[in-house]
Amino acid sequence: MLVSVAEKMDGVIARPVARTRTFFGEPIGLAYLAFTEAWERFSYYGMTALLVLYLTQWLLLPGHVEHVAGFTAFRGAIESVFGTMSTLALASQIFGLYTGSVYLTPILGGFLADRFIGRRRAVLLGAVLMSAGQIAMAFDVSFLIALTLLVVGCGFLKGNISVQVGALYAPDDSAGRTRGFSIFSMGINVGATVGPLLCGLIAQVYGWHAGFGLGGTLMLLGLATYMAGYRTLTETTPAANRAQPHAKLDAKQWRVIGALVAVMALTIFQSIAYYQNSNIALVWISAHVDLNLLGWRVPVPWFNSIDSFISIVSVPMLITLWKWQAGRGGEPKEIGKIATGAVIASIANLLLVAGCVTFTRVPVIFPILYDVLLGVAFLYYWPTLLALVSRAAPPALKATMMGLAFVSLSLSNTTIGRLGGLYEHMSPAAFWAMHAVIAATGAILAMLLARPLGRVLDRHG
Repeated sequence: MLVSVAEKMDGVIARPVARTRTFFGEPIGLAYLAFTEAWERFSYYGMTALLVLYLTQWLLLPGHVEHVAGFTAFRGAIESVFGTMSTLALASQIFGLYTGSVYLTPILGGFLADRFIGRRRAVLLGAVLMSAGQIAMAFDVSFLIALTLLVVGCGFLKGNISVQVGALYAPDDSAGRTRGFSIFSMGINVGATVGPLLCGLIAQVYGWHAGFGLGGTLMLLGLATYMAGYRTLTETTPAANRAQPHAKLDAKQWRVIGALVAVMALTIFQSIAYYQNSNIALVWISAHVDLNLLGWRVPVPWFNSIDSFISIVSVPMLITLWKWQAGRGGEPKEIGKIATGAVIASIANLLLVAGCVTFTRVPVIFPILYDVLLGVAFLYYWPTLLALVSRAAPPALKATMMGLAFVSLSLSNTTIGRLGGLYEHMSPAAFWAMHAVIAATGAILAMLLARPLGRVLDRHG
């Protein structure tokens, strides 16, 4: 009897796969997931590095904005909520709404994967939609259509691929899972480093639309990579998940869910301070920073590669540090690491304050060091949060809870867009001081709540 390829692939679901560690000492499936995410992040961060500059220097200007399908109604809807906006404020709000929506839809994508279509099919669908969205960005007329495709596609891909990383490890292998997510994050940051560099260069030489088109091409490579590793990944079938009645979660599991939501809320403060580097920071750098470095002018979009590059090179050092601390009983627990990341993000923003009050034209070393510190801060909080959710969330709700973790980024990015509208009404020093205070608030709250939240998650997770 002939068996279709799809049936063979589906048959893998119920078949255990040997946990042979062959990729940096980790399961082979991690290689495919990390490289898929690297290509996806290449396209995403390449696009976001161009977005605000593209809006303020091209698309929202007279002679261009009239060509965008549906934009008059779209702008009317936004201004009916937030009031009349300048070009910069509107660009910042579009950035915030787009990036906020990108991180909101994973909770729906996680739910649909858990209950109906499975995580592997969800990731495949997401990759296809995101490829189409990136290609649509190459044309002014389809700008809003492109954003819609990217938002929906990301909803299916983001949370589900993260859950698949955690599923490569045994439930009690917390240390291995943290290593796996750190390596996975290295893939994220490889894409996030190369994306702004190449898309920024192509956009500068051949135009904005060519830069966006490159992102679409690389997203197709991500789709091909995932399909190549499809059979190395296993998952609980949607039918098995539906057989675990969510309504009968016991009190301990609800406490774990509540504690996880609280930890996610704590990371919002740091995310606001961190992700503003892709929005108003680029506008500020373009206007107030002396971009000459050793006789060479640094392209503005390239600054979005610095923090990601630092996150890559810092992974081995931080893993070594944490292992050394663990061997001496002093490794910080998950919430302690998140608090540390928030402190570092606050210091990064204070560095910009110092540059603003000291110089008329801020030396380029200040935003470089700002992004260096943000790269280290990222590793302390985001991979840690994903590993915590993967470890502690109730089994039948892991993908949904991972999607909920991305909701924290949605709230952060939506807030970033709104805060960006204040930039024209504040001094740059005050603007960055505000972000330093926001990050410091998150650090203080994490320190205060680390022990009670940790007790719930360590006891029941």
